[in-house]
Amino acid sequence: MKKIALLLCLFTIGFASFAQKTEYETKTNIQYYNPANNKSDSYINERCVLDIYYPKNTKNFATIVWFHGGGLTGGSKEIPDALKNKGFAIIGVNYRLSPKVKAAKCIEDAAGAIAWAFNNIETYGGDTAQIFVSGHSAGAYLALMNGLDKKWLQKEGIDANKIAGIIPLSAQCITHFEIRRESGIPEKQPTIDAFAPLFHVRADAPPLLLITGDRELEMLGRYEENAYMERMMKLVGHMQTKLFELDGYGHGMTEPGFPLLVNEVNRITKEKQPKK
Repeated sequence: MKKIALLLCLFTIGFASFAQKTEYETKTNIQYYNPANNKSDSYINERCVLDIYYPKNTKNFATIVWFHGGGLTGGSKEIPDALKNKGFAIIGVNYRLSPKVKAAKCIEDAAGAIAWAFNNIETYGGDTAQIFVSGHSAGAYLALMNGLDKKWLQKEGIDANKIAGIIPLSAQCITHFEIRRESGIPEKQPTIDAFAPLFHVRADAPPLLLITGDRELEMLGRYEENAYMERMMKLVGHMQTKLFELDGYGHGMTEPGFPLLVNEVNRITKEKQPKK
């Protein structure tokens, strides 16, 4: 028994030593537009930057492009702690904000950041076939718009269907309230136009995991919008759409949402691995 215990102890120490070999590095304030764009607009130069947190000396890791919330009017780039040390890279993105620019520019900037990931992640060791887009609230809206309305990434020379998965946390699926405010549409007047993710439901989109808080605690019918998105995606033939409602949590539901995000990334990356 003592020998077995010793062997188990040595195995555990060896495994822990192996697990600790993965080191992570963070690089900050990388401009994701080209130098000409940055020079042409001081606000782009200031705001259109990203941070990347990635595993060093690792190859073919997955990447999550993460967009912060804030109603398209506030917030700053972040690398959520709950996503660290999971074996993949996190890209935290800043984007221009309304009312300094029209809210559509936020979607445009999100496309620029996603394109940067596709064009650059291999230099860090990442796999372009395993790039996921996610975010919370306004950031989730940006992830959905770029994943479903292909025109935004087409401008950057990227096919949105190359995204490995879309995982929005508490996204608006109708037209974002800041875009409606710009047009004088009341906050509680639902609108589904070209600026609504729901307008762009399609069968060939990447896998979609919708996550919301409790329908009774969420803001502005947020759960119901996502439930309608799930239903319509399935009706058009997209069977890789799932919806999670986090009972007991309101709009700030990222803490219980992050493990679902991680599980989805791991599920999809595992499916993409070659069969032995």
